[in-house]
Amino acid sequence: MEVETPLLSQGTVPDPGIEVFSVSSAAAAGAQRFLQTSPEFAMKRLLAAGAGDIFQITKAFRQGEFGRHHNPEFTLLEWYRVGWDHAALIREVAELISEVLHCDGWQVWPYRTLFMDVLGIDPTQEGAEVADWVHIAREQLGSIPENLDRDALLDLLMSHCIEPALRDCGLVFVTDFPASQAALARTLDVGGMTVAARFECYVGGQELANGYWEQTDAGALRKQLDAENGRRQMRGLAPRPLDERLLAAQRQGLPDCAGVAMGVDRLLALKLGADALAEAISFDWSRA
Repeated sequence: MEVETPLLSQGTVPDPGIEVFSVSSAAAAGAQRFLQTSPEFAMKRLLAAGAGDIFQITKAFRQGEFGRHHNPEFTLLEWYRVGWDHAALIREVAELISEVLHCDGWQVWPYRTLFMDVLGIDPTQEGAEVADWVHIAREQLGSIPENLDRDALLDLLMSHCIEPALRDCGLVFVTDFPASQAALARTLDVGGMTVAARFECYVGGQELANGYWEQTDAGALRKQLDAENGRRQMRGLAPRPLDERLLAAQRQGLPDCAGVAMGVDRLLALKLGADALAEAISFDWSRA
């Protein structure tokens, strides 16, 4: 079923890697509202209310993300499948992308395997010397920001070292992310390690989609959101208020489900063979 959810809402993500647009609402006595970075929270409230399988194509907003493959205002296709896990959803995402881009098959790579093959480091190793990773990052990239925490450093290595290594690999799904990067996904034991039940999809080294086997336990979700705010504070950022309406919906009962968000602008740019996202958008950020 196609649904529509608010672009402006009282809740937003505490993810320290995402900056949001905020708006003061005179109609609500100055209460703050946020332009949504994805429709995820509202769609999960619908799922908890019994909506079943749902999707929408909508605008989303992230502040400060402007460049060759980024625009602060962009279009997302997001959908949820009740009773599915992330492995089942990977196949559906692969089939959709293959239909649009005429890809010939796809690959699935665990996060840890990619880091070990490309950089020779184990990102899941307990007590790993982050200073060694900093040295590798500087060798690969030159100057890097100071005082990066573990996950920020892994994100940097992922975007600047791992993703370029995937450019000639076609359609690739990266799975089994560190538990600290679970966001709103549940965690699983895989080979004696706790990993996030989520995936990221890449085509030609460019991220196209991000999916989860959703966390359905309300208490566990609150802890994960609190951990995200903790990461924000470690980076010197103000914590964000948790979306209590989402948590109330979780307590009511989010069904077992998997969900994914796919960048429509990026998919169209790949379909067109465009060199930059602006070629697939009528008015990009510089001309809006």
